[in-house]
Amino acid sequence: MTQKHNSEPIVVTLDAGGTNFVFGAMQSGKPCTESITMPSMAHDLDLCLSTLIKGFETIIANLDTPPVAISFAFPGPADYRNGIIGGYLPNFPSFRDGVALGPMLEERFGIPVFINNDADLFAYGEAMGGALPRINRRLEELGSAKRYRNLLGYTFGTGFGFGFVMDGRLNLGDNSCVETFCLKHRDYPDILVEDGVAIRAVKRVYREMSGDERQLEPKDIFNIAEGSLEGDTVAAKEAFATLGRVAGDAMATAVTLMDGIIVIGGGLAGAAKYFMPALLEEMRAQIKTLAGDTLNRVQMKVYNLDDEAEFKAFAEGGSTKIKVYGSDREVVYDPVKRVGVTISDIGASNAVSLGAYLYAIDNID
Repeated sequence: MTQKHNSEPIVVTLDAGGTNFVFGAMQSGKPCTESITMPSMAHDLDLCLSTLIKGFETIIANLDTPPVAISFAFPGPADYRNGIIGGYLPNFPSFRDGVALGPMLEERFGIPVFINNDADLFAYGEAMGGALPRINRRLEELGSAKRYRNLLGYTFGTGFGFGFVMDGRLNLGDNSCVETFCLKHRDYPDILVEDGVAIRAVKRVYREMSGDERQLEPKDIFNIAEGSLEGDTVAAKEAFATLGRVAGDAMATAVTLMDGIIVIGGGLAGAAKYFMPALLEEMRAQIKTLAGDTLNRVQMKVYNLDDEAEFKAFAEGGSTKIKVYGSDREVVYDPVKRVGVTISDIGASNAVSLGAYLYAIDNID
């Protein structure tokens, strides 16, 4: 038994990969038992479902206190509200005809089961216990009256994941389909944006620019950019910069509609020094009217919140006092609309786990 004695409820979790399932449990927002890894058997539906049941049974047997829920991320497409997984899932081919995964687990374990998209849970974890409270604390420390309630979460990795939290609520949409991966690619309007913001994009751009035919991963390309691995340094840096421009274009569209802090996580987030300048430049670009007028693409000023000087300017804004007409009263007015971009400091995996835990706690009947 490794579970801590605590009155806080326990939620059983799962990191669902196409190769392995990693089962665990959380209490008070932190792991409370050792994780268990089992092969997912994703090619065979019966074996896969049996593995899921066995994994959850093993974790629950290791707990001193019964869990109140099961909550985890699972690849889509899916009807997440109803716990049904189905459609084109490259890593889970046996689920393509539709599997009522949530109802099956609820019937087996007798507790609520919550299944969500991993990028949604990333955004929820960052909004409730990551980037959003961190930024608001810093604003308070710097004496700013400004506070943020909305967050757009992006994961840069195998794909281009997206989740949106507004006023503390995860926006699941009416069809479990709050996505930006299928927006248009900045440079190839007939191609989806995910082909420009993913591991495959970094590898492709580097290979095309350098002619280097080695089987390189983004970490290798980052090391080439750093000068610690032999290769085309210029092409390596441009591979990440291209990703930044394409992502920045998609983010400019999304933040214009949703107006909130942007946080980035995932396997490629460690290369921020090479993609962030291009991303910010794209978001700060201008756009024209047919009459020839020029205005900012994003109506808010865009700040890099991981840069100390920019954060201070972000916190300062443009507060002033104006008189209330017909009286001597004054009110504070800040005309500077602003939004910021930051890299996750708790990491995507931790944010997803935290999001899964908090989503269950917040939604238990």
